Amino acid sequence: MSVLTRDEAQNRAQLLDVHRYLIDLDLTSGTEVPPESSGGGEETFGSRTVIQFTARADADTFVELKPAVLRSIALDGEPLDPALLDGSRFPLTALSAGEHELVVEADMRYSRTGEGMHRFTDPSDGETYVYTQMFLDDVQRVFAAFDQPDLKAVFEVTVKAPEGWSVLGNGVAAHDGDGVWTCAPTPPLATYFVAVAAGPWHSVRTEHAGLPFGLHCRRSLAEYLDVDAEELFEVTRQCFDRFHERFEEPYPFDSYDQAFVPEFNAGAMENPGLVTFRDDFVFRSAVTDTERQTRAMVVAHEMAHMWFGDLVTMVWWDDLWLNESFAEYMGFQILTEATRYTDTWVDFAVNRKGWGYDADQRPSTHPVAPDPDAVPDTASAMLNFDGISYAKGASALRQLVVWMGEKDFLAGINIHFARHRFGNATLADFIDSLAEATDRDVHSWARAWLRTSGVDTLRPSVTESGGTWSLAVAQDGERPHRVAVAAYDLDPVDPDRLALRERFELDVPQSEPDGPHPGRRPALVVLNDNDTTYAKIRFDAASWETARRVLSCIPDPLTRAVVWNAARDMVRDGELAPMEYLETARAQLPRESDLAIVQGVLAFAVGQIGGCYLPAEERPAALGVIREICRALMRRTEDGSDPGLRLIAVRHFIAAAAQPETIQEWLADGSVTGGPELDPELRWRILFRLAVLGATDERAIAAELELDPSAMGREGAARCRAALPDPEAKAAAWERMFADDSLSNYLFTATAQGFWQPEQAELVREWIPRYFPAAVELAARRGPAIAELAGRFAFPLHTVDKETLDLGERCLRDMEMTPALRRRLVDQLDDVRRALSVRGA
Repeated sequence: MSVLTRDEAQNRAQLLDVHRYLIDLDLTSGTEVPPESSGGGEETFGSRTVIQFTARADADTFVELKPAVLRSIALDGEPLDPALLDGSRFPLTALSAGEHELVVEADMRYSRTGEGMHRFTDPSDGETYVYTQMFLDDVQRVFAAFDQPDLKAVFEVTVKAPEGWSVLGNGVAAHDGDGVWTCAPTPPLATYFVAVAAGPWHSVRTEHAGLPFGLHCRRSLAEYLDVDAEELFEVTRQCFDRFHERFEEPYPFDSYDQAFVPEFNAGAMENPGLVTFRDDFVFRSAVTDTERQTRAMVVAHEMAHMWFGDLVTMVWWDDLWLNESFAEYMGFQILTEATRYTDTWVDFAVNRKGWGYDADQRPSTHPVAPDPDAVPDTASAMLNFDGISYAKGASALRQLVVWMGEKDFLAGINIHFARHRFGNATLADFIDSLAEATDRDVHSWARAWLRTSGVDTLRPSVTESGGTWSLAVAQDGERPHRVAVAAYDLDPVDPDRLALRERFELDVPQSEPDGPHPGRRPALVVLNDNDTTYAKIRFDAASWETARRVLSCIPDPLTRAVVWNAARDMVRDGELAPMEYLETARAQLPRESDLAIVQGVLAFAVGQIGGCYLPAEERPAALGVIREICRALMRRTEDGSDPGLRLIAVRHFIAAAAQPETIQEWLADGSVTGGPELDPELRWRILFRLAVLGATDERAIAAELELDPSAMGREGAARCRAALPDPEAKAAAWERMFADDSLSNYLFTATAQGFWQPEQAELVREWIPRYFPAAVELAARRGPAIAELAGRFAFPLHTVDKETLDLGERCLRDMEMTPALRRRLVDQLDDVRRALSVRGA
């Protein structure tokens, strides 16, 4: 399949003005999928597209389409030969200047990989649902299009659906009878924003600000959505109203639907008027308040896109970062301002920022705003959909707000919306809008922050003289930073407590040390105290000793998050021994009150330290420390005072279990001793860990699946079966992943998550050389979504040795592979290289 190049897109945008698409989708014309099937075959739906456009000159061009069967195509009433379709392109040759109408009729394939029109049959009740995911160029899997972001048009969509289904779209959908639904015409949209979701949805509706609001999910999840509907509507209303206080441009669409859809590849997608979310966000098991906050942040993030991305759209994919960075920043900020979740930046610091730091230190790093030449086609654009475009970009915008002031920042944003509404804009346009609102040199700031890659490191040096102290900051890197510095003293009455002495702002790089400040040197000096810049920080020796001893007593949770992030970075950089990190966690985490911090620290301890950074012989001791931390947290919460904290401790105790007896008792009793009762999510967690430890079997897995025959249950069973320490189980899992292409995206992920386990290193060693060629072949067959999953979840990351590294590097050197898989393998191999370095240090 051909990918669209930037040069081709520029040429076509100069040639064409696309006015309108009339799209008719027939979801009743294809073959039915058996309820027990998870894929396979060539089940199709009917697609008819009418494109009305103007050519500005006589020229050749093309339209994109990826059909199962191209039935007919006609230009201005004249039939064209369907056999001319070349890959995903149909040539329009000798196109004359003037008005044209293109009519395309085709049968299109349903997807099982979350791309195009995804089809899912719910194992709980046999009901079938379909929905579209058009990003980045997957609109071609659904209807014919001039598929690039700067050829916006009005879309009128009609859908014929089976009896008993309802249809959702970008505009309000009306049922015309006989299963036919018509969606209201849209304002001008980029092709990748068109959205349809159809099935026997359970819907909850309300109205706000004169607009219809809706929540939608599978019928089998109805009771769980109903429980949370008011919470979701409240967050939606609060964010909607706050955006209208911040933005002068009103919400630009006719409704606001949020559909929770099955087997969704991303967290959510900002389709105008119809945001689609992964339906894991319809909680059917117990969750922490931090997880509810994360869901609320995703609601706010996608709503921000209604303005930045949907109303004003990038010209080309090199500015993808701006959509995501802006939505990431505004999502956390608006949630903090408008809802009960006032500590969202702590969660960002602990659970998002590391994503950016890690990506920015790999060989695949790139500037937040890559040079246009670095994104020559749509395949390369997908590679920038990462922690740099989200977390680093949001951090850069947060630093920009600190540097230029929020009032001027918002003024520039509103200039941008007014200037480019329903159109397209570039980074240069955005910076020009900001520059119009301030007298600061925004262009120079953008060059330093957005056009460079890598992470700066800030290292403090504290000196004391004559009753005063001074602070000098050494910088590895060249970006300008405005950071807050906090100075803390030990409490004279209780030496295990800290009190804030002063907080001040500092510009880095410094021309001379800051100070002198009155008094003796503080016990703890923290750079980037409020986490408003993007840089790794370090401590002077005395401050680090204080932090290790009283970290949990630092008053502000955001400052504690900054310190924990610094400790994480020091481990990854070989400056802090992994077991020393765990000892700090053993001393401090049982007294921590912020759930996001506890979750982040334990996740790093189990996943990275226990899974990669320590040699096999030290893993049992590390897991023992983690269990001890979890037991301490469970003792602290046995009175029911903090169920979220207890849930986090229980989950990580299960993940770190080395002997099966305790968790076997929990599973048999249906409850953790002292609570909580085991819901399906916890039962599958325990059974998975028992499978890894060789303490369960296929009969128990099948029995659990009978108790929970849901989609989540199927995934849990697939994960457990792949984790059984049995050669036949491993061979069967391998076959399902790499030879049988019927697995959906979610079942593939679950199987991959179960396959490689540190406890089974010898058992799976023979499969490591097979992985690389198998992944290359799979990615070529099944496309970018499965390629990404194969590189991310099916990679043997637990195997930290030079042999695996050599195999991977040889594969990168000698084998042709899809860009999505290559990028993921480059990153994974760099993580192996880093883990080897940490072990060596």
